[in-house]
Amino acid sequence: MNDLWVQVAYLVASVLFVLGIRSLTKPDTARRGMQLAAVGMLIAVVGTLLLHEIVDYRWIMVGLIVGALLGYPMGMWVPMTAMPQRIALSHLFGSLAASLVGIAEYNTAMHVQHEPIASARMAALGLEVLFGSLTVTGSFMACGKLQGFVTERSVTYRGQNTVNISLFTLAVLMFVYLVVEPGAETVFYAMVVLATVLGVMMVLPIGGADMPVVLSLLNSYTGLSAAATGFALHNNVLIITGALDGASGFLLSVLMCKAMNRSFTNVLFGAFGAEVTAPTGAGAETAKLAVKSISVEDAAMQLAYARLVIIAPGYGMAVAQCQHEVRELSELIERRGGEVKFAIHPVAGRMPGHMNVLLAEVDIPYERLYGMEDINPEFSRADVALVIGANDVVNPAARNEPGSPIYGMPILDVDQAKSVIVLKRSMNPGFAGIENHLFYEAKTFMLFGNAKDSVAKLVAEIKNV
Repeated sequence: MNDLWVQVAYLVASVLFVLGIRSLTKPDTARRGMQLAAVGMLIAVVGTLLLHEIVDYRWIMVGLIVGALLGYPMGMWVPMTAMPQRIALSHLFGSLAASLVGIAEYNTAMHVQHEPIASARMAALGLEVLFGSLTVTGSFMACGKLQGFVTERSVTYRGQNTVNISLFTLAVLMFVYLVVEPGAETVFYAMVVLATVLGVMMVLPIGGADMPVVLSLLNSYTGLSAAATGFALHNNVLIITGALDGASGFLLSVLMCKAMNRSFTNVLFGAFGAEVTAPTGAGAETAKLAVKSISVEDAAMQLAYARLVIIAPGYGMAVAQCQHEVRELSELIERRGGEVKFAIHPVAGRMPGHMNVLLAEVDIPYERLYGMEDINPEFSRADVALVIGANDVVNPAARNEPGSPIYGMPILDVDQAKSVIVLKRSMNPGFAGIENHLFYEAKTFMLFGNAKDSVAKLVAEIKNV
């Protein structure tokens, strides 16, 4: 009877996971989607506690308590600026759990049950441990690059791609050998070690500009590892949720690559963002010009009398945590008769949807958030385009400079606006490590300083206009 209730719980949880993901496709139902998924996870956990295989709940309770003590602070107190790192850590913990379960299952079969492992089950255990171990160290490296305790630039050396491909090929050969000879313990644990090394080696040469794609890809790996765990344990809910996670992560990676006009091979092996690139051709001539600074008073005057203002937020807004001030600024412009729209690039920030989450956090209406395809035609009639901490996603080099690393990447057409005001701390390049030609154009004005302070000063000044 307990097993029947477990399967019912798994079925209900799986349905809630699917409905939750479906709800995440629209901003106004996203919160409900997360709640459905959370309820589904609670039901899955409760159902698992009814498994007849459980003979002692003490260590399970310890795990639940430790997990809750770690999960609550990570969910409630981690700032939005650190959300990509938190997601990387979630991938790390999820893949670590899958890897440990796979190693424990293999060890139990070899030394406790003393029975041969079927090739099909060994294939599931091998995939579980291979993808899980790779994702553990890969997620750690991604978190380190995002947090700054590992350099966010690409770390490359001669023959690096050859070494990485060779290591991956060796890991795959070990996996195939284990499927044929499941009892080869030395090969199994060697594959675990090799996979952990491979996770480091694969993420190390990837620059910070590609972190949104890396996070999505790691999400896919975590899902594949979870699905393999489900096959190894004959657990239906793990198979379903792992497949959902793996497929959604892979599709998101494809969408992110499309948004950057990049291929998977270019992201994984291109060493994008390895060094600051000097402008060439027409860009070199543009870079010889000096940028024009603007005072808060003059910037406030432009915004106060603008009929249409398009705000293009980037990671700088997240770092400064100025979304509250941005909302106040937009409301102030609208009270004076202007119209405000927000231009959201798919890879702005350090994770997919980063800007949407920040702006939704301060209750900016969803209908004012426009995707790149919808907002780009509007820039030509905008009186002011206000860029807050964005860099590569507004760089005209993506259109004009065939030699640029970001050439061909779809960007926000900020340079089509009548006037452009850029809020930025300094002239340091973005993640791509290249000069932004937009900053040197005649219509562009730079307002240097902390974005939170700058927007607050703009709000105060507009009130006096």
